[in-house]
Amino acid sequence: MRDVVLVTGGGRGIGAAIAKGAAARFDGVAITYASNGEAAEATRKAVEAAGAACCAISNLAREPGEVEALFDEVEARLGPVTALVNNAGITGRIGAFTDVAFETMRDVVAVNLISPMLLSQAAIRRWQKSGIKGRIVNVSSVAAKLGAPGEYIPYAAAKAGIETLTHGLAKEVAGQGIRVNAVAPGTTMTDIHAAAGEPGRPARVAQKIPMGRVAEPGEIANAVLWLLSEEASFVTGETIAVTGGL
Repeated sequence: MRDVVLVTGGGRGIGAAIAKGAAARFDGVAITYASNGEAAEATRKAVEAAGAACCAISNLAREPGEVEALFDEVEARLGPVTALVNNAGITGRIGAFTDVAFETMRDVVAVNLISPMLLSQAAIRRWQKSGIKGRIVNVSSVAAKLGAPGEYIPYAAAKAGIETLTHGLAKEVAGQGIRVNAVAPGTTMTDIHAAAGEPGRPARVAQKIPMGRVAEPGEIANAVLWLLSEEASFVTGETIAVTGGL
């Protein structure tokens, strides 16, 4: 059977770095994107140039029907998904918790927690039916530990939920040979900061990081790819912090 990884939010930033790195390890790489089809297409081309088949699919994966359609499309184009990276995420605008609108809370939880739960549920159901010993890596955040006061508390809360999901789900499916882990990045040089309203945030927070700098997307991708590999065959239920010492 071909080894096929699905990376949500794979068009840019950490997701793109994961997808490009996966080209050397997987037969097929599927990425999803929300709106930036141009960036997703550039990532798709880079993955194929590196030697793996790749498809880029516009899918938010916020509803069960969307999720099932996504897995069906990936299977039709590349083969059954054997590994899943729940990477897509949004923070909402930087600001005080009391100023966060209900719609923002709803969207942040939908993208960062509900979607990974739906995707994981669908993947595991398929793996149980077909006997695939799949792997899931959830992308959390150092915000789950620090709480992100004055910045994006709903995001931090959703990421804390991701880590609990990882721990509990790993125990539930370990006996079936399915592994579930997470990576918690520290501040990373991506455009998520601009989307939150502060493009210069990495420079502002770098001085608080013991290593004195923020991460590059590839440094986060390396941890994700290790957890997906056979080198991590006896690792499950863990959250690996990649934070520069925080």
